[in-house]
Amino acid sequence: MTKEEKSRVIEELTAQLAGSNVVYVADISGLNAETTSNLRRACFKAGIKLEVVKNTLLEKAMEGTDNNYSDLPSVLKGNTAILIAEDGNAPAKVIKEFRKKSDKPVLKGAYIHEAVFIGDNQLDALVALKSKEEVIGEIIGLLQSPAKNVISALKSGGNTIAGLVKTLSER
Repeated sequence: MTKEEKSRVIEELTAQLAGSNVVYVADISGLNAETTSNLRRACFKAGIKLEVVKNTLLEKAMEGTDNNYSDLPSVLKGNTAILIAEDGNAPAKVIKEFRKKSDKPVLKGAYIHEAVFIGDNQLDALVALKSKEEVIGEIIGLLQSPAKNVISALKSGGNTIAGLVKTLSER
């Protein structure tokens, strides 16, 4: 790879990293062509971009962004693939589901909205993360619950009061 090609790849990676708040780094070495193709297909269905990268180029691209990747460059050893997504837990769910059939991919680390997770032992915590839409939905549900209780109490109370007024007016 020439110096110009490396510079171009670094620029592309920097642009991808700067435009995303969810980046997973995984090891997919040892997967055969069919398994790799299945992983790519699963990622595509989940809206995740999977790309195998050179560690040194990825490290330079990380340095070129405004994001603080903290210790994430320290896990860039061996074969590395990056998974870029919109939802913070989507790549973790794909990895967990895929590992029911295989021991790979192995999670090296993740960067999710300024938080850095290092190591494969973080996979369950990442799967449990809720997406922005899920959190907003829960908050709206919680906010609506007291309002629904008040409205139902007023409605039921209104019927009782209306019944009392009707009965009194008849007498």
